[in-house]
Amino acid sequence: MFYELVSQLSDSTLYQSLPAFGVELVLCATIVIMLLCRIFSLTEKIDASYIAFIGVIVALIVLSPMKPWDVSEALDGIEIASPVRVPLGDLPSVEIFTGMLVYDGFAVMIKTILLVFLILFFAFVKITKITRTEENTDFFTLVLGATLGMCIMASANHMLTIFMGIEMASVPSYVMVAFMRGKKKSSEAALKYAIFGAGAAGVMLYGISLLSGMLNSAHIPTMAANLADIMSNSPDSSQLFVLGLGAMMLMVGLAFKLSAVPFHFWCPDVFEGATAEVNAFLSIASKAAALALLVRVAIGFSVLPTPTETPVAVAESPAVIEAPADEAELDANRFFLVSDEQTADDIADANVEVEAHGEEAVANSEELADPLSQVRYFMAMLIGFIAIITCTFGNLAAYAQTNIKRLLAYSTIAHAGYMMMAVPAAIALSAESPELAQAAVGGLAIYIAIYVFMNLGAFAVVAFVRDTSGSEEISDYAGMIGRSKIIAVCFTLILVSLVGLPPLAGFIGKFAIFASLAQGYSVTGQLYLLVLLIVGGLNSAISLYYYLRIVKVMTIDPEADDTAPMQRPLGMLQNSYLLLMTVPVALLIVDWEFLNVWVTGALAHLLVP
Repeated sequence: MFYELVSQLSDSTLYQSLPAFGVELVLCATIVIMLLCRIFSLTEKIDASYIAFIGVIVALIVLSPMKPWDVSEALDGIEIASPVRVPLGDLPSVEIFTGMLVYDGFAVMIKTILLVFLILFFAFVKITKITRTEENTDFFTLVLGATLGMCIMASANHMLTIFMGIEMASVPSYVMVAFMRGKKKSSEAALKYAIFGAGAAGVMLYGISLLSGMLNSAHIPTMAANLADIMSNSPDSSQLFVLGLGAMMLMVGLAFKLSAVPFHFWCPDVFEGATAEVNAFLSIASKAAALALLVRVAIGFSVLPTPTETPVAVAESPAVIEAPADEAELDANRFFLVSDEQTADDIADANVEVEAHGEEAVANSEELADPLSQVRYFMAMLIGFIAIITCTFGNLAAYAQTNIKRLLAYSTIAHAGYMMMAVPAAIALSAESPELAQAAVGGLAIYIAIYVFMNLGAFAVVAFVRDTSGSEEISDYAGMIGRSKIIAVCFTLILVSLVGLPPLAGFIGKFAIFASLAQGYSVTGQLYLLVLLIVGGLNSAISLYYYLRIVKVMTIDPEADDTAPMQRPLGMLQNSYLLLMTVPVALLIVDWEFLNVWVTGALAHLLVP
């Protein structure tokens, strides 16, 4: 039996798990190559930034997000099927590494956004020259290491990988904040960030232990099945208390990564102390990964997994080879939580905890969803409440800011609240209309994709003005329309897009999320979705003031005697980069259907088999 287990795991790892783990392997290889160059003193001849850039390009090629995806499956040691090309949207959800991670269109989509952002971010860093050549290896190793953790967050299917992914993304970020070692503010910001991160990680880990102990598993689909069993058997108040406490503690870790209120205290100080380049990484990549993980957890506990068949290609025949399902194999599957080669019957048998109270296993998807109705309501209300206070506090706190980086920090907090609003809509719709729930997550993905250009462009302006004037105060942007028209025009377009006003691209993202809230309310009748919609609209109006205040300073306020002067005009690279970030913000609304089609295809099997 031991030999069968080893053979099963080796086949699964070699032919299914490792190919689906290609992006992470490429990033790991890139980090190793950069460190080897550092060890053998090759960094003077080979710039680590170019190695990092090539590594990200290779990772993007391996991912192939715009092409049909390869799907392969190992058939229990009998025969290894040849890879089959499946069109966009037909990529099923496949668990890899014995259920620790999941490979599906959603993971591919989030990783694509992260890799595209890295390409733009590396160009940004090279233009500003924030690091010396001898420091490039350290800086880009930290960036790729954090991104590796974010990729794991996007694919997490197990409580241990959730914790590991968050920590892998967080620890390099602490060092990146303190990378400017000569600045006391940077060191202070890094210390605050690390202390808050350690506290949040401890609380989250305790919550994971409570949930895993109560549900007798750390594998999310199995936990959902066991949770449904508990909820269907009239749990007592002590069980509900422990489950609710564990869920809120788990949410602490997610809220920390999202800088959601009340776990946002680190964000303004960190953004003020760190460089604008690091702030761009934290505000975009970190938020995208945290939102992806929030969707994973919310969807994972909202619906029970339904057995799905993975497409398998055989040489010239459409015949399907069924894997043996004897008792020894079923025992092996139980031991490893969920095996990659499980058939539909195995999935039902593997969730043995569902029968712990003597109840018969339920195969009907409607019956599976019913016990989780209270769980869905609790999660949607919790996330919705955090989203409301996050976007409201972020917008109100931004009013009094005089430092541009602190203002953008509170802007980041507010936008995290807006993006979180899509998750309650997806949870509420997951039982009534899985297709509309997928559309709600799709709206979130569109928002993230557009947010990449808006926030990266905003922090690029901050960095370029810092390099030419040495100031990061809003008052020193006075008269910018006369000193640098391209900064004034591009920054104005980006700020108005952050408000969410048409015809700029920011309107697309907010409209997609608000539309999902409206659809959720019309389908489910849940009043809290309507409240979220109203609060989101009011906060968009509130944010208009502090964004346009910057526009007023740049275009109307005259340059004063104490205004920090610009020592030199922007170079061609700076101007080109600002235009590269601004053009999608200004023109994407003309034709964004390609983005909608891609997102819809990638999410086709997030909830619908």
